Amino acid sequence: MCGICGMVSFENDMRKERDVLIKMQSALERRGPDGEGIFCSECECIMAHRRLAVIDPENGKQPMTRTYMGETYTIVYNGELYNTKEIREELTELGAIFETNCDTEVVLWGYILFKEDVLQKFNGIFAFGVWEHSGKRLFLARDRMGVKPLFYAETEKGLVFSSEINSLLENPDIPREIDIKGLSEIILMAPGRTPGYGIFRIVRELRRAEYAFYDISGFRKNIYWKLKAKEHTDSFSQTAETVRFLLEDSVKRQLVSDVPLGTFLSGGLDSSIISSIAASEYKKQGRVLDTFSLDYKSNDIYFQKSRFQPTSDTEFIGIMAEYLGSNSHKTILDTPALAAALIPAMEARGMAAMGDVDSSMLLFCRDIRRSVTAALSGECSDEIFGGYPWYRDETIRMSEGFPWAQSTAYRQSFLRDEFSELIDGRAYVDKAYRNTIAQADKLSGEPVTESRTREMMILNIDWFMQNLLDRKDRMSMYSSLEVRVPFCDYRIAEYLYNVPWEYKDYKGYEKGLLREAMKGYLPDEILWRKKSPYPKTHNPAYFLAVSKMLRKIIDDKASPLLSIIKKSRLIELMEGNESVQWYGQLMTKPQTIAFFVQLDAWMRKYNVKVRV
Repeated sequence: MCGICGMVSFENDMRKERDVLIKMQSALERRGPDGEGIFCSECECIMAHRRLAVIDPENGKQPMTRTYMGETYTIVYNGELYNTKEIREELTELGAIFETNCDTEVVLWGYILFKEDVLQKFNGIFAFGVWEHSGKRLFLARDRMGVKPLFYAETEKGLVFSSEINSLLENPDIPREIDIKGLSEIILMAPGRTPGYGIFRIVRELRRAEYAFYDISGFRKNIYWKLKAKEHTDSFSQTAETVRFLLEDSVKRQLVSDVPLGTFLSGGLDSSIISSIAASEYKKQGRVLDTFSLDYKSNDIYFQKSRFQPTSDTEFIGIMAEYLGSNSHKTILDTPALAAALIPAMEARGMAAMGDVDSSMLLFCRDIRRSVTAALSGECSDEIFGGYPWYRDETIRMSEGFPWAQSTAYRQSFLRDEFSELIDGRAYVDKAYRNTIAQADKLSGEPVTESRTREMMILNIDWFMQNLLDRKDRMSMYSSLEVRVPFCDYRIAEYLYNVPWEYKDYKGYEKGLLREAMKGYLPDEILWRKKSPYPKTHNPAYFLAVSKMLRKIIDDKASPLLSIIKKSRLIELMEGNESVQWYGQLMTKPQTIAFFVQLDAWMRKYNVKVRV
């Protein structure tokens, strides 16, 4: 994995912007500590790269340039292709001459020979840019599921792009301003974002499954893939068999690495399946898998059962690690470190987000990086297999709106009156919701349950999952750790989009289909364990720590937070008895307090101005 950035202009000599490009590149250093490179065309295009070497460390240097049929092409690429071998063989037959074993060259030759149509062939996670020297045209693309990020901005000079917002902001032509839409995103949508929107006034993000061209005629975007509704004719046993094959194949493909690799292991269903498949493959090679688990100091004392988390992970991590025979590593986090990491987590995200849900992942990835360079995670299973409560509870499923964020009025109550009066929060959120469900492809005359399940899947993939993928990418890359997500294989999403709910909810279990499909990979205690979400600290010391941080902020009359948020509401948040979830069970009161701590730090760090 890597970091990429660049600038294109047809009116200015970009070679004079080299110093700006170097600043943008430096902001991506954590994404790629193993190497760097810069490309300058005659005058229109400059691009830069930071490399984290995972495949062919010796030869995969970027930017990479190849010439074919009189045209020269240069690529900057962030990602991993999981079907490199097959595509490489096809390209070789068509005349491509390869000089390396890395997937970067496969992506470049694929674009040279097929242009944008090559995206239909790729199975992987990626964001990349290709400059056509003679044609003077830039091509940008992002993977189908949106695992790898790609932001851009159109300025008076031209187009600027980068893997991260932090890097874009090193360009002085991009104002550090938010307008009323940006403010609405921060207060009404965060930690999520409207797809394609980058919070700052002119910052945008290429959406998942989008590509774009930029030339003298301007910037043009297109969607190259979407989930299509089809009749599902497989029996349940055939469906389970297909799921098993697809998941096994996805994990095996993603184990390919020239550097040490391990897996996340929470003791829950999803990470245990990934780890079991990986451990099985490693045993065939005479190797032992490294697994990595997370817990919190004193959680054994303070853990409280809830509807969403009926059991603690600790016991199940031990059961699974013993079952796998893995080299088991455990990270134990304490409150002071968790609170101290809130600001670095904000810096990694480039925005205020999920408080300790982010900072714990940041610290966890830092620990993992001491042992391996790449890891596989169980993220994205619930969105695709329907594991969340809002899929399974009929009342919640059929309710209008984002099921994880039913707190619009509560959120807006924190805004200062002069801003709140300019925002119709309910209409803003409802429009985003309806625009999303309108994208769900359906079959004519299908049952309401199936139609609604399709809408829920699109909602989850475009919103909830994108937020978790953002978190995983930024927190891991902050420590130069590559994290792969086998459940995010687009083939799995395509297949599951059309599997009837009756199959997914087999025997009334959340993800019953997945459990049945993966029998034999897990002990029964894990296979039939009730879903348990990402672990949070239950130590009351954390609530006290973040409250102390927020109180210090609101006692500072120069606090930028108080320029947009009511001080009285922040005091009520800390001292009152309100118990409103900011973002589902992931963000209750302690995480909401931490969000405002991060928001203040974000406004200070980037000197954010509100322009309404």
